[in-house]
Amino acid sequence: MIGLAHGLKVFICTAPADMRRSFDGLGGMAENLMKSDPLSGNLFVFRNRNRDRLKILYWDRDGMAIWYKRLEKGTFQFPTDLKLANSNSPDNTPVRAEITASELSLLLGGIDLRSVHQRKRFERPKQPR
Repeated sequence: MIGLAHGLKVFICTAPADMRRSFDGLGGMAENLMKSDPLSGNLFVFRNRNRDRLKILYWDRDGMAIWYKRLEKGTFQFPTDLKLANSNSPDNTPVRAEITASELSLLLGGIDLRSVHQRKRFERPKQPR
């Protein structure tokens, strides 16, 4: 399993991806479809149409890396009520959603994020630059 730092940004591509895509293909989707920099150090999560395969693309210090998981039974449950970050797709449906590293861990563990409720916690106000 990859280590997930607390402040890590995780972006989910809401459009299904062809799981035959590798580094360049997924990087192109992150850049062109999701309007993000694949070399940013963020995680980019892609799923297939059947929702039983998942790839995570990320920059790992000196090169791109892909983490791939195939479920033998069941599907990944992607929540539909995520905070949407982009709505520039041709049919006006969002193609990118952001989740936390904790939510990604739950998703990979088979937990339906729609049924999870996070209790309030203190958050330091962001400092203006």
